[in-house]
Amino acid sequence: MTEQELARLCAQGVDAARKELYLTYGSRMRALCRRYTANAAEADDLMQDAFIKIFRVIDRFVWTQPGSLYSWMSRVAINMAFDSAKLKKRLASEIMDVEDLVDVATDEPGREETEAISFDVLKDMIEALPEGYRTVFKLYCIDNLSHKEIASLLGIKEKSSSANLARARASLAVAIKKYFENNTQ
Repeated sequence: MTEQELARLCAQGVDAARKELYLTYGSRMRALCRRYTANAAEADDLMQDAFIKIFRVIDRFVWTQPGSLYSWMSRVAINMAFDSAKLKKRLASEIMDVEDLVDVATDEPGREETEAISFDVLKDMIEALPEGYRTVFKLYCIDNLSHKEIASLLGIKEKSSSANLARARASLAVAIKKYFENNTQ
């Protein structure tokens, strides 16, 4: 069944289509929700809430190209994750305003260096970033949101999003450099 047919049938309330949508995209949605929650239980709750909302508003989905259904679903889940006023308040205190940031000039590692690090080690490096840097990094690099979308979602300036991404990348570059210094001797 195509994405378009699946979305159309879900909008019509066909339970078999809803089940197929959940089975098809559930694991990817769970991984996405886990990126923006404190633990697996919160991620599962967010995912369930996201699917409930998706089923309620799927008639608004407009197919544009292959993959657009999951892209739309992921935006619903991400928006729900950041709708929490508590999370927005915490992130606002973590994300530095662009005026507070000093220009950072760090050589980013090359593709070969980055690919030489295991997924788990790289994931740990990302998770070790300050929450504001980590959030902007994930939204931009993993979920492919623009700085304009991130700014709107988090209630910050676009330049602050861009600057925090630069700081996240610089911090990761330093962590990767230290990793190689400690593991090649």
